[in-house]
This record gives sequence, C-alpha cells and structure tokens, in this order.
Amino acid sequence: MSILTVKNLSHGFGDRAIFNDVSFRLLKGEHIGLIGANGEGKSTFMNIITRKLQPDEGKVEWSRNVRVGYLDQHTVLEKGLTIRDVLKTAFKYLFDLEAEMNEIYNKMGEATPEELEKLLEEVGTIQDTLTNNDFYVIDAKVEEIGRALGLEDIGLDKDVTDLSGGQRTKVLLAKLLLEKPDILLLDEPTNYLDEPHIVWLKRYLQEYENAFILISHDIPFLNSVINLIYHMENQELNRYVGDYENFKAVHEVKKSQLEAAYKRQQQEINELKDFVARNKARVSTRNMAMSRQKKLDKMDIIEIAKEKPKPEFYFKESRSSGKLIFETKDLVIGYDEPLSKPLNLRMERGQKIALVGANGIGKTTLLKSILGINRPLSGAVELGEYQHIGYFEQEVRESNQNTCIEEVWSEFPSMNQAEIRAALAKCGLTTKHIESKVAVLSGGEKAKVRLCKLMNRESNILIFDEPTNHLDVDAKDELLRALKEYKGSVLLISHEPEFYREIATDIWNCESWTTKLL
Repeated sequence: MSILTVKNLSHGFGDRAIFNDVSFRLLKGEHIGLIGANGEGKSTFMNIITRKLQPDEGKVEWSRNVRVGYLDQHTVLEKGLTIRDVLKTAFKYLFDLEAEMNEIYNKMGEATPEELEKLLEEVGTIQDTLTNNDFYVIDAKVEEIGRALGLEDIGLDKDVTDLSGGQRTKVLLAKLLLEKPDILLLDEPTNYLDEPHIVWLKRYLQEYENAFILISHDIPFLNSVINLIYHMENQELNRYVGDYENFKAVHEVKKSQLEAAYKRQQQEINELKDFVARNKARVSTRNMAMSRQKKLDKMDIIEIAKEKPKPEFYFKESRSSGKLIFETKDLVIGYDEPLSKPLNLRMERGQKIALVGANGIGKTTLLKSILGINRPLSGAVELGEYQHIGYFEQEVRESNQNTCIEEVWSEFPSMNQAEIRAALAKCGLTTKHIESKVAVLSGGEKAKVRLCKLMNRESNILIFDEPTNHLDVDAKDELLRALKEYKGSVLLISHEPEFYREIATDIWNCESWTTKLL
C-alpha cells in the first residue's frame, strides 16, 4: 500500500531549478536512503513532502490518518523547557485525549441517562487508547529513551537552550522516536551523534517495522539500515533496489550506456546533417535529403547532463610553525562549572590529533580555550611561535545575506571576481550556487564556502570542529585526501572513525578527562 505519492513535482528557487517532473512512491515498510550531492534538493524534497514548502507544480498525497515524524535540525526549542518537557510533547495527542476525557467526566453530572450511556462509551474508547499507547508509563518511556541516547547523563531537567548542537539533535531524535510515527523522515540524523548512539540508532532502524526516508552522507550507516536508494541528480529522482554499493554499480552501467548511445546518436546526426547539406540542392537527390531531414526532425534527442564540478581542496601552506603548537598547564575549561579536570596537554609540529568522545563533554570548549576565544576557568595555555591558524567552526548560526562571491570577497578584497569564482568552483560549487545568497544554500554548500575561505588563507595549523557534517561523499573523500597531504599540523573533532583514523597520528579520548558522568 502506498503511504506517500508524489506526482509530477517541479520546483526551483529563482532561476535555479531543483526538480523537474519528479514522481515518487513510498510503500509500507520501505527503508529508503535519499542520496545525492550537496545542493541537489534532498532537504527541499523533505520540506515539500512535509508541506513546509509549496512546490511550483505537482501533487503530494499522503494516505489518510498517517502519522509522520520529521527530524528537522532547524527546529527551534523554546527557552524555559527542560529536556523532559520536550520529550513529553511526543505524547501531546495522548494528553489532549486525557483533557477531552476529563471534560466528558465534567459533563456527566448534568447528563440524562441516555446521554450518560453515550458519554461512558466515549470515555471507555479514550481510556482504551490511553492504555494501549502506554499513557500511564510515559515517564518510564521518557527515561528509557533518555538512557539510550545519553540524555540522562546530561540531565533530563536541563534547559534545552543550554544544550550543545549534538545534545540538541539527540533531544529532537529522542522525541521523534517516542512519537512512534507511521513514517520517519530523517535528515542527517548522525550529525553530532556520538559513536555509541549511532550504533544504537542503527540497531533501532534495522528493527523498525514502519517506513522511513533517510538522508545521510555516512555511507556505512546508510548501508546498514536501508533496502532502497532514491538518487537525486540533475533535477531527477531515480529508484535503485539494494544498498549504496549496488546503486553505484548500476548507476555507472546506466551512465556508460547513456554516454555510448549519445555518441552513436551524435555521429548519426552529423552524418544525416552532412547528407542533407550536400544533397538538398540537387534535383536527383532532393527527395532522399528531405527523407533524412524528416528523420532528423522526428529524432528523440539524447541529452547528457553536464558533469557537476568535483571539489578540489588544497590548503595553502605558510612557513613552518615553531616546534610547540600548544601546551596546557593545569587548564580547566568550562562556563559556569568545570567541564574538565586540570589538563596538561602538549601538541607539537607535524602532529595530526583527533579529539573524540561523547557530545557535551567539552571538545569544542577545549578548542575555543586553546584559541583564546573562551577564557579558561583556571590554568593556562601556551602557544608556540610563527603560528598561522585556520579554524573551521562546527556551526555558524546567523543568517548570511551575502552572495557567495561577496562572502569570499569580504575576506580577500585583493582577489578579482574571476579569481573568486574560480576558487568557489574548485570547492564544487556551480555558477548558480556561486551567485546565490549564502542563506539559501544547503548545509553542505555553506560548508564548502567556509572551506573556500580557509583554503585561500595561508596556514600551518588547521583546527576543524566536525568538518564532515553535511558534506556529500565526494567532498568528504576530497577533504580526507587534502588533510592527509597537508604538511602542517591538524587538530580535529570528528565522530566518524572512517574519516579521522586515516588522518590522525594521535587520537585523544576526551572522556578520560571530562568531569561529566558518562
């Protein structure tokens, strides 16, 4: 049975087309991986099917009474609410039913015997619904999911506006899983999640009986939970049975077949045009020329989409730094309260260090304390000499109304427009992206603009806070290659072992020095 049907969907932003006459069906129990390069429209598609965005053309039809759960990382959490309060909103429909039941009880005092019988029947139906949906054990269920995703360690009574990006994602995910919808829509759920909780989510989705659509650039995770791939490319949406590896093999074969057919057709077109040009003027061959012209006019022309630019990351290197990168002396990091024991850490030139560990234990705070952005609670940080530091922040929250060209130009005023366009194109951005405002770009495209600025400033130390969040597969692979090749020092926070293990000379597990309970 079809849960969701999308018919003849077309959509774009300004003169930039995203979809052209796309159709899609989701059947009961299907576990779909929605893939495609940054900017192909995956999140836009999610916003259209959840009716947050009206398409230019086409229909979106859900089957009746389907409960849809959407993990949207841009959801605003209200100040003053605790984690427990937010998780309990997953059961809002049950609390509404309880309120309705209490209202019915209030009516019973003035009801006639006939009305009373009807009201009692209504109460019985509501009572069964509440019992069958575990209404009377909500607190226990909240605590169970809180434990599974590490929220209990943070404290279920903590204000949600005090959470880190990763903790916030966990809260939204926990709420969604508590809702137990008929269909889950997950947009990059592993961004900001720790390794143990990614493992837990993987197991949960493997056993999930209902349908889900998953956007993820974490290919090992994607492969472990889906049975269908829908690939977005060149305004089209195509279906492939199996996992990502099967999609890649089939996609390559289809691409090769299309290219071969295109070459054959182009050769035929050239031969026909040549014959027509040489023979249309001669009386004896005019009919044959007209016949070939008709064949040309009726021909269904094969079109090959332009190759999307593949990113090329090369970080400009300055002269070498001094031997010492940084040394901490009894450094205690934190805000109102300590996040760490006194730290005595040392990093030297040439080291590439990965900081790993659960969300919220102070990895980002440590980076900011080393950089001097945050004041430590006590202790000191000593930096070495001749340092040219490039810093890639985890998330830039403010809405940026600059175009991509203006954004890069503001930091590199000596570059001309052609050089800026070339620099952005090297990061895998098309002309349409380059001329768009940063605010309307996808998460991956925004990351590429920030990488462009980082690449074009000379550095001998690179500091990255979760750089692979939102990056597509090609960009992630290219960043991995560039960082392996980089001759300077690297300090990196990442939750993807497949990424950081290939770069790191040293791995520091921050859970060994945190003051947080894990």
